[in-house]
Amino acid sequence: MFRKKNTLTFHQKKSIITPKLIKEVFSWILITVISTFLAFVFVLAFGMQVKVIGDSMEPLEANGQTVLVNRLVYKILSPKEGDIIVFLPNGNANSHYYIKRVVATPGDKVQIIDGSLYINGELSEEDDEKYDKMEDAGIAANEIKLGSGEFFVLGDNRNSSEDSRSANIGIVRSNMLIGKVWFKLKFGDTAGGFVFD
Repeated sequence: MFRKKNTLTFHQKKSIITPKLIKEVFSWILITVISTFLAFVFVLAFGMQVKVIGDSMEPLEANGQTVLVNRLVYKILSPKEGDIIVFLPNGNANSHYYIKRVVATPGDKVQIIDGSLYINGELSEEDDEKYDKMEDAGIAANEIKLGSGEFFVLGDNRNSSEDSRSANIGIVRSNMLIGKVWFKLKFGDTAGGFVFD
């Protein structure tokens, strides 16, 4: 009869945490942090919602319609003619946001003569074809020269708009800008979609 020998065997347990696993976990954490940061920046830059108050931008935007604002663009670039901007008049944080179209930029001379917009002494062709004659020239009855960082804005519905013609709003300066309207949400009969200049 053979006797069974008792032999001791040592099994090395396989390590569950490997350098490869640690590297993978850290890569997922990094991807999550970067994704969260990019989502935050995207919402901060492009996701601000502003409600249109009044009918000054009709027919493009209706009273009560919501628009999305790009808050980043004017930190890099300057508004150009035709941009639809959001601003706080005189930087007054207690005011509602105003939404208007830029019609003149720094260095331009602006005047309203017989209800028509003149930029640098020339009649604005688009103004004459697209918009009603303005009943009130306001402060633009006399020629206004825009300085550095100054913009003249008008509503598209010219005779129902409180804009740069009004003394209480006047010239819009860079420090009053909130951003540029880039998208409008569908509202009633007014279509939604991207807002182009």
